[in-house]
Amino acid sequence: MTTKVDQPKGVKTATLSVDGVSAELPLITGTERETAIDIEKLRATTNLITLDPGFGNTGSCKSAITFIDGEKGILRYRGYPIEELAAKSTFLEVAWLLIHGELPTHAELEGFTSEVRIHTMLHQDFGRFFDSLPKDAHPMPVCAAAVGALATFYQQPESDRQIHDTVIRLIAKMPTIAASSYKHSIGQPFNYPLNRLDYSSNFLRMMFAVPCEEYEVDPLLARVLDLLLILHADHEQNCSTSTVRMVGSSMANLPASIAAGISALWGPLHGGANQQVIEMLERIEVEEGTADKFLAKAKDKNDTTRLMGFGHRVYKSYDPRAAILKKACGDVLQRMGGPSRLLEIAMRLEEVALKDDYFVSRKLYPNVDFYSGVIYKALGIPVNMFTVMFTIGRLPGWIAQWLEMRRDEDFRIARPRQIYIGSPKRMYVPLADRR
Repeated sequence: MTTKVDQPKGVKTATLSVDGVSAELPLITGTERETAIDIEKLRATTNLITLDPGFGNTGSCKSAITFIDGEKGILRYRGYPIEELAAKSTFLEVAWLLIHGELPTHAELEGFTSEVRIHTMLHQDFGRFFDSLPKDAHPMPVCAAAVGALATFYQQPESDRQIHDTVIRLIAKMPTIAASSYKHSIGQPFNYPLNRLDYSSNFLRMMFAVPCEEYEVDPLLARVLDLLLILHADHEQNCSTSTVRMVGSSMANLPASIAAGISALWGPLHGGANQQVIEMLERIEVEEGTADKFLAKAKDKNDTTRLMGFGHRVYKSYDPRAAILKKACGDVLQRMGGPSRLLEIAMRLEEVALKDDYFVSRKLYPNVDFYSGVIYKALGIPVNMFTVMFTIGRLPGWIAQWLEMRRDEDFRIARPRQIYIGSPKRMYVPLADRR
């Protein structure tokens, strides 16, 4: 017996056959010729579901925001190659592109920048919020809590205008929240933002300025930070982005959905990876002595040593973001006073690993985390703030994904299925009879 799923004429199908029952499932092809089997009606027509742990082979949505070709090392935002955006754009320009779908005109960018600039301050009551937290709290849960708290300060109904205002406030206030979480952790006074500074310069000043000294932002360092934010701005349906979409699918508001994404990003297998890279490089510097010795241990199946910053769930060739950051590393370190022992180790690791069949055969190429940690360290960003920096950069992508999901004509709450492997039906045993 064959079950046909209703579909337009001319649509290609795939046939699934199980125990003499067949279902014809439509094929969906994207603009870059990616093809997916549409199983939306699979259970309704066959009473079957699919099992895909980690969702590595499952598309959760159709999206027009970011395209990745992991085999060829391609990353594009709204069709624009990441290499061009990194070389020619600013972070706020890329934020507009992701959120609105097109590059802004001069007037649009000026208006957007102005709106962001005048909303950078936090409500004065946020001071009490930070004071209520332990001094040694990790900045990531602090940021998640603070973003969630924004919804309590701005409680208007979610009209289009209010959503626009919330988008602006989130982008504007995230650097202030991040810098304040750092200042709170080290016992220094908070710095108010300065509206005359650009986005990245403002953040660096809020992070590092102290009342007793003048602080001038180095334009090169601000530009490199802007570059890092651009490279992290979106990356398709990763763990944190999928979290934002899943939480938002319940009709949770934007701050609540973003707060959930921050919590997902905190995990060491996601946003925390660049911290692990620095810890690895420092370990090599202190314990191993050379990259060659470390890689030999990493190849030993009886050794627990792991090579961090290499390999990617999606990219099976060189991560295009890593290639961009490799050059930026040199520029920053030269400005900061010359060669870095950590960068020397990092480059030697890359050199040796890319010539070793063990790593090449496993498609273990440097990813964005490999060089971003080195740059953050050179900028003076503390290790526990690395993931927070990732959050600032990824925010426009999360917002764009949330907006796209809410506007989707097929919008519905996310509700994955499961294969139950627990006990079959059994009778209740009264407490007195249990042994």
